[in-house]
Amino acid sequence: MFIDEAIIRVKAGDGGNGCVAFRREKFVPRGGPSGGDGGKGGDVIMESSERHNTLVHFRFNPEHKAQRGRHGEGSNKTGREAEDVVLKVPVGTILYDNETGERVHDFSCPDETIIIARGGRGGRGNARFATSTHQAPRECEPGRPGEERAYRLELKLLADVALVGFPNVGKSTLISRISAARPKIADYPFTTLQPNLGVVAVGEEPDVKSFVVADVPGLIEGAHTGAGLGTQFLRHIERTRLLVHLVDVSDGSGRPDPVKDVEVIMGELASFGAGLEQKPMIMAASKIDVANKDKLANLKRYCKKHGLDLFPISAVTGKGIDDLKYVMAEKVEEVRLSVPTLADTPQQGI
Repeated sequence: MFIDEAIIRVKAGDGGNGCVAFRREKFVPRGGPSGGDGGKGGDVIMESSERHNTLVHFRFNPEHKAQRGRHGEGSNKTGREAEDVVLKVPVGTILYDNETGERVHDFSCPDETIIIARGGRGGRGNARFATSTHQAPRECEPGRPGEERAYRLELKLLADVALVGFPNVGKSTLISRISAARPKIADYPFTTLQPNLGVVAVGEEPDVKSFVVADVPGLIEGAHTGAGLGTQFLRHIERTRLLVHLVDVSDGSGRPDPVKDVEVIMGELASFGAGLEQKPMIMAASKIDVANKDKLANLKRYCKKHGLDLFPISAVTGKGIDDLKYVMAEKVEEVRLSVPTLADTPQQGI
């Protein structure tokens, strides 16, 4: 199950109470106050992990609470500090304050760690209040309460290339040919119900270039308003470096004008409002093994007019796949060198 949004509540541990005690031992005259301090409450920590790729563990377990610190004891014994609670999230998760909507942190790299709720400080025991004029204090402090906050988690996949296009144009078949990903493939629309990631390797050792490809569920007209699977997965394209737009030019596609298909998808990317239409793009005419010549000719004229690279491919026969892979690798490398990664941008933490 692919879950890319969740709302959680976290409660850090309260601090332990300070203790009121006096030493009354046989060989300790005038022992005086001996109440120890309370221990610190546990923090709630969030850490990015490459072993997680979904937020499903938060959808069904939305509340997380750290233990409180142990109370202080006599003989100046300080209470034990509580253990911290560590919450693992996938790389690419964005943390928002659920009440204000403010972005708190963007986990763009593995093993990033921030404290999202701080544990309360332990209260002071009565030994801390002893002075030369107040030698038998009977006051102590309660432990401070730990922070309690609500957050919204949003996962945006970190991939170099995104495959976009109408449903059933061959995106899943393509990613299965160029990587080890094995998405569900069937002859009906919206076969892909969740993004699939695959790692593509190009070249020979030691000059192998690799990049991550995301197969995004098919888009339809009105996707930016929620039609089809719409905005549920459009945000996963935001962080990609390159778009590969697949257009079905076969006779059995049911859509007579591939140019109109391209314009609809480009309109949806532009309407989403995240600059998706400005990303570098490669056009791929899919199902070339059963292509309609008129459709292919129209698409070629459109791409030439708009300065877009067009690669006729067949994911079934393998025709044009290698050429597309090498161009994708070159384009990704160009963008990597020209555009700073998320890890280079300043992040905001608590």
